[in-house]
Amino acid sequence: MKKLVALMMAATMAFSLAACGNSDGGGSTTPAGGADGNTQQAPIPAEKQNVSLRMWGAEEDQTMLQGMIDSFIAEYSDYANITVELGVESEADAKDDVLVDIGAAADVYAFASDQLNDLVAASALQSIDSMDQVLQTYAGKSVADVKSANAAGSVDAATLNGTLYAFPMSADNGYFLLYDSSVLSETDVQSWDSLLAAAGAANKKVGMVMASGWYNASFFYGAGFTTGLNEDGSTAMDWGGTSASGITGVQVVQGMLDITGNSAFLPVADGDTANQIASGSLCAIVSGTWDATAAASAWGDAYKATKLPTFTVNGKQVQQGSVAGFKLVAVNAQSTNAGWATLLADWITNEENQNIRFEKREIGPSNVNAAASDAVTSNIAIAALSEQSAYGVVQVVGGNYWDPTATFGEKIAQGQLARDNEAAIQEALDLLIAGVSQPTQ
Repeated sequence: MKKLVALMMAATMAFSLAACGNSDGGGSTTPAGGADGNTQQAPIPAEKQNVSLRMWGAEEDQTMLQGMIDSFIAEYSDYANITVELGVESEADAKDDVLVDIGAAADVYAFASDQLNDLVAASALQSIDSMDQVLQTYAGKSVADVKSANAAGSVDAATLNGTLYAFPMSADNGYFLLYDSSVLSETDVQSWDSLLAAAGAANKKVGMVMASGWYNASFFYGAGFTTGLNEDGSTAMDWGGTSASGITGVQVVQGMLDITGNSAFLPVADGDTANQIASGSLCAIVSGTWDATAAASAWGDAYKATKLPTFTVNGKQVQQGSVAGFKLVAVNAQSTNAGWATLLADWITNEENQNIRFEKREIGPSNVNAAASDAVTSNIAIAALSEQSAYGVVQVVGGNYWDPTATFGEKIAQGQLARDNEAAIQEALDLLIAGVSQPTQ
């Protein structure tokens, strides 16, 4: 009896601490599930607690996420009466909406990995490392197990200054070239020059989002330029000078203008890629796995994907780079049910649910076992993403990066800069750098 009481007390203490001292953080409720023999499961409580959580997810994932919530509730039904309110929130917009009022944000939400620095700086994220005892006692796994179960890059993207702040959810937040092979050959898609020439000959277009610092940075990254963080939270950017590859920023912009000035190029609004694919006017587009279904529907058996093309810079071919990004799932640092929120975040990112994401939405897993499956490795989009990953970088930028780079990209997309006016191009780059280097408020 003394041993049982001691176990219950230890479990209660662990969960209460994980709940950051809040009365709704789990109390004496001892949820179990998934024990692997390395930890001892908490006993079933005599009286179940009522637990309420809020979770946000992308609009297109709502049905899938509800299924994950239902299985989570069933898994812990012996330990608590759990209700989870599911709301709509894009991973791309999560940071901006969370930082409006952290306390009003959901207990659990997904976000793009490039938002991590700002969320940590605002104290919006619950440290996952501090939830190790919760995971061991109730989920039968440790934080070390979570890390080893996922690709190293995804864990690094979820980590800042040695602390894990989120659960890796996917490893496919990058872009490549999707194309219609009935119009374009494997040779055509190797360079922007041949790609646009073939598209124009077929009276088709090639689309790309230019008015976004996530996409347009690919040309600069490919040419050897970088971005980083200054101590004040602003973005360090070297695009106005000469890269380690001996290429100037002006030359990169000239190469971009050669692309956008071609009649076969179509600047696509951010978020409108699927609609443009469905329109029938495109034979290729720079996008990601999220548009694989739309591409397969539009182009049928002719749908293919590959790495991004090379582009011409000062008479030479330069491989276009990309951003290697990940989707992560966070626990709100101000959650009054942080312990239960941690278990929910862990559940929706486990191997089984990453497999479900791939099956239903073709979302590339960060879980190493899921990623190694035949279904994933034979997937057209995932294979192209893997090919492009050799040229991808993890984008590190401050909060004031996005608006100036979007404006800069729009200038290029709309031909507002003349290719032969190097002084005007340099002035535009200087203005861009001045904007992104403003301290984050």
